[in-house]
Amino acid sequence: MSIRTYSCVFAIVAVLAVACSRDAQPLSPSVGGSVFAVAGGLERIVKLFDACDPATFNAILGPGACTRNGGVTFQNFIDELTRTRSAGAWHFAPTVLTMKEGQALVALNTGGETHTFTEVDEFGGGIVPNLNQLAGLTTVAHECTQLKPGDFLAPGARSSEVEEETGVEKYQCCIHPWMRAEIRISEK
Repeated sequence: MSIRTYSCVFAIVAVLAVACSRDAQPLSPSVGGSVFAVAGGLERIVKLFDACDPATFNAILGPGACTRNGGVTFQNFIDELTRTRSAGAWHFAPTVLTMKEGQALVALNTGGETHTFTEVDEFGGGIVPNLNQLAGLTTVAHECTQLKPGDFLAPGARSSEVEEETGVEKYQCCIHPWMRAEIRISEK
């Protein structure tokens, strides 16, 4: 799979993200921790990070692929992914989060690229075959094949859902599938 295929898939994702961005809520400048008081309980926050370099990512993937300067060139991103099967600056934080039933789980995209925060039964690959190959992921997570336009979080966007069942839930980015988190939900 070539970089060109990654570019084509990213272009589709970018178009979907832009189309959906009018429903996204921008980050508040006061967001700084992982727990915030809201009406009816507490929000638990997972931040989505990346460190893309706009000049090199946009040159290869197209205008708007990277909107914030993280300093990692596209070639360094691919080199790290090839060596380690992940790119460390592309991650969720925290990777393990505990919360209670009735609390809101919020995903905040603080990076410069579009991401997803997709609940999956089992971790797996995502929607970009070249990245799956470089990450050594041979099986695509089923939920990543069912994405809708609203599942893509453009830079600065957030998603939120109230957790109503106890147990352990797994979330991953369906674009950068090594970005993962485990959410442990206990009774109120």
